[in-house]
Amino acid sequence: MPGTEETAAVRLSGVSAERSTRARVARLILEHGPITAAALGERLGLTPAAVRRHLDALLAEGMIEPRTARPRGQRGRGRPAKLFAITDAGRSAFEHAYDGLAGNALRFLAERVGEDAVAEFARSQVSGLVGRLQPEMRKVPADQRVRVLAEALSADGYAASASKASLGGEQLCQHHCPVAHVAAEFPQLCEAETEAFAQILGTPVQRLATIAHGDGVCTTHVSPHRAVEPDAREREANRRAPERSRPSIRQQTIDDESSKETGR
Repeated sequence: MPGTEETAAVRLSGVSAERSTRARVARLILEHGPITAAALGERLGLTPAAVRRHLDALLAEGMIEPRTARPRGQRGRGRPAKLFAITDAGRSAFEHAYDGLAGNALRFLAERVGEDAVAEFARSQVSGLVGRLQPEMRKVPADQRVRVLAEALSADGYAASASKASLGGEQLCQHHCPVAHVAAEFPQLCEAETEAFAQILGTPVQRLATIAHGDGVCTTHVSPHRAVEPDAREREANRRAPERSRPSIRQQTIDDESSKETGR
């Protein structure tokens, strides 16, 4: 019946809108949490009742968790404000959603253009990290570069750490990888990242383990920097400069013969 079909369409539209709003609430908590229900309502333009409805649903799904705000200064009357933060399950849900989209895009690229295009795309993805860190790394002492890189990766969500390797050199560990599921199918992502680390650090590196291949941590061994004095090349160039300025034996002989002929 037409009326029944219209009613069903309206219900489906309402469900879709409800899910879309709930996803916006979850994303806001992911990006700005822990956050209060009042702040969520202000940012999204929702009534307190609507915010509470979405928060209750997300709590039931295990996507978010409540926290109690720590009072600052003297505690006033009333209960402390309740904050809402994303859980590991909620964070994983967002990552898997992006994984599906990224995986489909790379499969399309590989099928239509070829595997080389995937590798080129992977390098373009890490080019921003190289461009941002490589110039700054020249100012950082060699023994501090892995630590600085680990801090930069942690800021990007990789939970990275640096430590001394037992057999020499250093070890860079990434305890989280936002693109692990996609990298499992497209190792070009890991390969491009490894190349980027070598460029940034200015020394050879070797990937020992990856989360994408089932390891618990992405581990990269960083070779020790060669002990080369900063001004060695410049001093060598200056040492050779007088030699280049002196005439060669052949040229000197020609000049001597010319002087004899002219009597000079």
